[in-house]
Amino acid sequence: MKLKKFVYVLMLFWALPAHAELEIDVVGAMREPMPVAFPQMIHKGGMGSLFGIGSYASKIRGVVLADLERSGLFRLVDEDSYIEDLTSINQKPSFTDWQAIKADALVQSAVEETPDDKLKVEFRLWDVMSQDQLHGESFTTTKENWRRIAHIMADKIYERLTGDKGYFDTRIVYISESGPATKRVKRLAIMDQDGENHKFLTSGASLVLTPRFSPNMQKVTYLSYSGSAPRVYVLDLETGKQEILGNFPGMTFAPVFSPDSSKVLLSFASGGNTEIYEMDLVKHTSKQLTRHPAIDTSPSYSPDGSKIVFNSDRGGNQQLYVMDADGSNVERISFGNGRYATPVWSPRGDYIAFTKIAGNGFYIGVMYPDGTGERLLASGYLVEGPTWSPNGRVIMFFKQDEGKSGKNAPVRLYTVDVSGYNERLVVTPAEASDPAWSPLLPQ
Repeated sequence: MKLKKFVYVLMLFWALPAHAELEIDVVGAMREPMPVAFPQMIHKGGMGSLFGIGSYASKIRGVVLADLERSGLFRLVDEDSYIEDLTSINQKPSFTDWQAIKADALVQSAVEETPDDKLKVEFRLWDVMSQDQLHGESFTTTKENWRRIAHIMADKIYERLTGDKGYFDTRIVYISESGPATKRVKRLAIMDQDGENHKFLTSGASLVLTPRFSPNMQKVTYLSYSGSAPRVYVLDLETGKQEILGNFPGMTFAPVFSPDSSKVLLSFASGGNTEIYEMDLVKHTSKQLTRHPAIDTSPSYSPDGSKIVFNSDRGGNQQLYVMDADGSNVERISFGNGRYATPVWSPRGDYIAFTKIAGNGFYIGVMYPDGTGERLLASGYLVEGPTWSPNGRVIMFFKQDEGKSGKNAPVRLYTVDVSGYNERLVVTPAEASDPAWSPLLPQ
């Protein structure tokens, strides 16, 4: 459901003169998080109220702070050190008070209840040193939508302070796992990027794997074992309708949408050979892209749709290859020690993420599209299945540690910054694997 159905932008506080220079350099290695002051949201109804407008103020602020903190780029200045008490959204801050506690940025915010029982949320972002307003915005929304407004607010702050689009107003589709190893139940599930609003999309009666969002957010494609052979299915998120993709006589797997959502790449295994095919969802036709006796699989489009990266053992072991979208001009790009799998092109086009198996361990890494600049970001007993945040700054993957007494530890989702820092657990109700990150939700 598009945000415009229930959110109305009332006003935009334009930034003051463009000489403000407060911005985080997100390129490079570890950096100190930016100190941000974020006083309690101004509201009517009592600061300590557990119900009414006071509870929304506390909840919205909490979600914004959690989003910013998880990024690893920001830290909240200790509230006990605050000198000034902001009592109105229109009150100009005393910047010397905020400079004294070494805050670089200040978020001034307010929430109130409208006559038609909605929430009006406003915020202003200030550069404390230059005393410039960097951004300001106001939203009116239904009370049920308070959490999404918080994510959008966090995205606006993130974008203004980093120069990159945010990624908080997004969803994750993944495989929820439960039960013993010999009788594993794997269900398709969806949730907000912070783990909230969790929902199961399949019953668990059939094994499902490798879900992927369509860029237009309307559908999810995935592998299911519900029939006589593993097949690729497409699920319409709005209607709940699912259908088999294509009329292939054998096993199909590893599906992924094209950037315009009109096509799906998949692997088709037949007679001991595996090739990559492209399915046109409009014309309902298929086209074979690879022709080689080796196993070709795990395709991923470049953001402009002109190239495809995939992995193949045509050189003797699993390596990464890039070809034109029509299957021509195949070129190997990985040459490091070990085997490479599950390549995924960054939404920015600057990197390809991958799983690497070398020695006794697994790794999540990135390289440039020409194969240079390989860097390993995460490692473990089992780490696999990278997926990119829509701004290309964060990678989510699943991880399992080696357990004790012959039993492996639970499978969990994690995120890591593209710099290789700030690895974080993503909380899910049960064990989790095969994540796929959505684009920013439509507004």
